[in-house]
Amino acid sequence: MYTLTVRIWGLTGNIGSGKSTVGRMLAARGIPVVDADQVAREVVEPGRPALRDIAARFPGVMRLDGSLDRKALAARVFADPGEREALNAIVHPHIAGEVATRMAALAAGGEKIALYEAALIVENGLQHGLDGLIVVTAPPEVQIARLRLRDNMSEQEARARIASQLPSAEKVREATVVIDNAGSEAELGARIERLVERLRKET
Repeated sequence: MYTLTVRIWGLTGNIGSGKSTVGRMLAARGIPVVDADQVAREVVEPGRPALRDIAARFPGVMRLDGSLDRKALAARVFADPGEREALNAIVHPHIAGEVATRMAALAAGGEKIALYEAALIVENGLQHGLDGLIVVTAPPEVQIARLRLRDNMSEQEARARIASQLPSAEKVREATVVIDNAGSEAELGARIERLVERLRKET
């Protein structure tokens, strides 16, 4: 009897770097991607244990239809670090459990490698438990342009969001692979092809 395992690489990058674009491109090339943001949305859907725990701890954040009022919750937790910690204490174990379940299913299905896509891998020290870390980068002016186009932010808002995150250089220091996403989609595609080749060689 042997245990099926899957090698798990992290995929991260600051806002506007194109992390999600890289994730989609890798998935399209057959590398399974488990997206922490997507899992975080799913674990707070109606009927899930995490939502019941949130409703009990944060009265007034539920809609009449039983779904989570994300804006009301965000107003509570972003105004108070203690409230934010309380929310994280509820949600993070549910996210970790769901991610582990999905990775186990991929291993059972015969996958040799998978990606864990998340914004806060380095901030939370998770890179130390992974088989490798991919960091997507872009110059600040490119990040700002993307945020203004994608999220209709002002330049000041975009700069504030970027400044609130761990500097990209600190994430790069922890990286196994750095993907420079400053150029065209064709240039990015070429880098992704080389990355897929490397990932498959290391399985």
